[in-house]
Amino acid sequence: MTTDLVLFDLDNTLLSGDSDFEWAQFLIRQGVLDREIYEARNAEFYEQYRAGSLDIHEFLDFQLKPLSRHSRSDLDAWHARFMQEAILPIISPLARELVRSHQESGALTAIVTATNSFVTRPIAHEFGVRHLVATEPEQVDGRFTGAVQGVPCFREGKLTRVDQWLTGLGQRWEDFASTTFYSDSLNDFPLLRRASRPVAVDPDPTLEQYARDHGWSIISLCVAA
Repeated sequence: MTTDLVLFDLDNTLLSGDSDFEWAQFLIRQGVLDREIYEARNAEFYEQYRAGSLDIHEFLDFQLKPLSRHSRSDLDAWHARFMQEAILPIISPLARELVRSHQESGALTAIVTATNSFVTRPIAHEFGVRHLVATEPEQVDGRFTGAVQGVPCFREGKLTRVDQWLTGLGQRWEDFASTTFYSDSLNDFPLLRRASRPVAVDPDPTLEQYARDHGWSIISLCVAA
């Protein structure tokens, strides 16, 4: 039976914040990363992302190298605290309900994010979303190498990675009655334009203006201040 495909961006969409940025800030607070070296660089990358000028490979080198310096047991322990301290407070009831409503309708749902899967898979589990399409950090014998595996899930790379994921399920875009993508960011224009129902969520100014000009839906899921 043909069903609907519903894709969700994660950072500043389902989350009222950015998990990439928050993960680095968390590691700084734990003393794992040197504040003097990393805090300004983390903020700089975040602003580049928001401006649409991010060099994804430069950023991934910054983001993934710290994973390679620590054991998986330490990383998992830090991540458990990260979920409690940084992520759960920025998940709104509206975001949970939106995901739940699409799942209950029978849609195939997935989170599609540029943030690496180590950081984001537990967040997808928190939302009850089985399918995660994310940037994949390379691993050898269960340990992160600091490199990226395959195509980064960013801008046009999101299209590539979603196509690969659907192929793995034996499906194509054309198999779905409708395709919906929720996102906040101008960086997601390629995937938003591919969807039959693009939805701007608490959008950045560029996406908001484009959405208004083209009659796209605009919604808010943010955690109330």
